[in-house]
Amino acid sequence: MSYLSILVLAFALSIDACLVSFSYGIKYNKNKLKNALLLSSSTGIFQGIMPVLGYYMTNVIKIFIQPYTSLIVFFIFSYLGIKFIIEALQKEKEKHLCINIKSLILIGIATSIDAFSAGISLSLYGNRIIKPIILIGLITFLNSNLGFLIGSKLKYLPTKYIESLAGLLLIILGIKAII
Repeated sequence: MSYLSILVLAFALSIDACLVSFSYGIKYNKNKLKNALLLSSSTGIFQGIMPVLGYYMTNVIKIFIQPYTSLIVFFIFSYLGIKFIIEALQKEKEKHLCINIKSLILIGIATSIDAFSAGISLSLYGNRIIKPIILIGLITFLNSNLGFLIGSKLKYLPTKYIESLAGLLLIILGIKAII
């Protein structure tokens, strides 16, 4: 997978963290910098950890799936992209927002589950894992901060379009895998 593809992947994976942080930015008016850094650190760290887990778990079963890697990558990215688009188009539910350690861990895990699949894809492509996880974690950290800061300034942003774009980017990466 090229670095451009990894950057696109990192951006697409970071959209969930950005949107969650955006929501928290709207809600929290006090300690903005502290809350933004807590959220972005949590999401960035988990976005870096999950691909590593997917990457190394894939190596265990790589021998059996090697002939089908392009199709598997296509299905993983297409699934993630379609999931992003469907979730973006569903009605949003109101949630009680509270930043504490438990919330930060749950947010980190929830926004990085897709990154686990990305780690599988990186392994199947034969990429080394260090540079991609640094890019994924850093871009997520920056995008999460940006989301929080924008959320603290704005009350409305058409997030369904941003999530749909992220989904479309993942589908394009999936198609690229089989071409």
